[in-house]
Amino acid sequence: MTVPFIVCALITAISAIISFGFSVAAILGSTGETKTLALYASARSVALMIVSLVPFLTGSHQWLLAIAWSMIIVQACDAVVGWTIKDRMKTFGPAGTAVANFAALIWLVGALP
Repeated sequence: MTVPFIVCALITAISAIISFGFSVAAILGSTGETKTLALYASARSVALMIVSLVPFLTGSHQWLLAIAWSMIIVQACDAVVGWTIKDRMKTFGPAGTAVANFAALIWLVGALP
């Protein structure tokens, strides 16, 4: 595994873990139908978190490219949600993560043979 691979995989995994943490917080802070929606979001976050660990186990560039793009899209969408609800932290946090992940992805792609 190269340095660009490890950096991209780390940023991707951290992004997925943070996303999962926010989904757990949503579960704990909700009731009724809102809790049901939070549980669905958490189920997806668990899946993304698990698949973000696969590149560390396999060294697969293709897998890392797929999950990195997935997390970039998730974080970009989260930033749009943050912007929509006018919450700076929920806008700039995910946007920053998406940009960092995108930069690491570009570095990885540039380093591929």
